[in-house]
Amino acid sequence: MSSPAGTILIVVAPSGAGKTSLVRALMEARNQIRHSVSFTTRAPRLGEQNGEDYCFISEAEFRKRRIAGEFLEWAEVHGNLYGTSRRWIDEQTAAGADIVLEIDWQGARQVRSLYPEAVSIFIAPPSLAILELRLQARGKDSPEVIELRLAAARNELQHAAEFQYIIVNQEFTEACRQLLCIADAARCRFRQQAALQPGLFAALGIPAE
Repeated sequence: MSSPAGTILIVVAPSGAGKTSLVRALMEARNQIRHSVSFTTRAPRLGEQNGEDYCFISEAEFRKRRIAGEFLEWAEVHGNLYGTSRRWIDEQTAAGADIVLEIDWQGARQVRSLYPEAVSIFIAPPSLAILELRLQARGKDSPEVIELRLAAARNELQHAAEFQYIIVNQEFTEACRQLLCIADAARCRFRQQAALQPGLFAALGIPAE
């Protein structure tokens, strides 16, 4: 288990809901927050850098690491494997960093089972109709792919009740403010503050647990 000094922030959202932009804004606003770089078996997309966007490895290497228990969570998405390094998460949270995990709802379940103190956040679109318009406006996907993403979004929204917080990304500035508030509140929990300020509570004989 990780030290309670750092917080694990689980962020889940359907494709096109604005998760990536919100997480980027969160990290720019709070320098103690780190982004977990997932391992994946898919090929790099144009402009992606190994070790920054993802750690790109072969399927054989991925399965070897999974069997060895190196992944905090893993999932298969659209035929590709994705996983999160447990060792890196533990090292970062022990040092007091807050970690953002951008994963799917299945991965979120795995993380919560191992780290009950993790904070789970679901980013939702105002409606599926608006989500479809946003996906079309991106100009990245064919109509067939957009239909697949909308079907996946319907499935993901059915699991929204499993999360502690729901942010409806109607207006980006407000959604960003809400995400910042959640991250700040999580860091102010007693266990985090007792670990970050050990002299204050330890001197009074108050345990961090």
